[in-house]
Amino acid sequence: MKNYPELYHNLVSLLKDLKVELKEPTQAFSILHKSAINEGVLSQKIKELMALGIAIANNCHECIAFHTHDALKAGATKEEVLETIGVAIMMGGGPALMYGCEAYSALIQFYDDSDEFKDSLYS
Repeated sequence: MKNYPELYHNLVSLLKDLKVELKEPTQAFSILHKSAINEGVLSQKIKELMALGIAIANNCHECIAFHTHDALKAGATKEEVLETIGVAIMMGGGPALMYGCEAYSALIQFYDDSDEFKDSLYS
């Protein structure tokens, strides 16, 4: 299994560097991301859980790292993340089951890596 907190922090660093080298596309994506995730009729937490489900169904480790982290940061509980994994498995079949295991690993690792999420995970 991957070290998801480490993967997340490495990607954040790489993205900062890439934004310097590839300014326009990365800025445009940042604007898209921010506008899609901002609070609206759906909460930021719900949107992050949706993104996590899509990340699992699309088999993207890096997206799993980001959206597990960000869903927890937005206040998702352990149970909400687990239900999201379940829906992703239903939509993506066998491959999503394997990446659902990866998302579960990310959930546990982010919990173990930081006290920041303890309250949201087990509330």
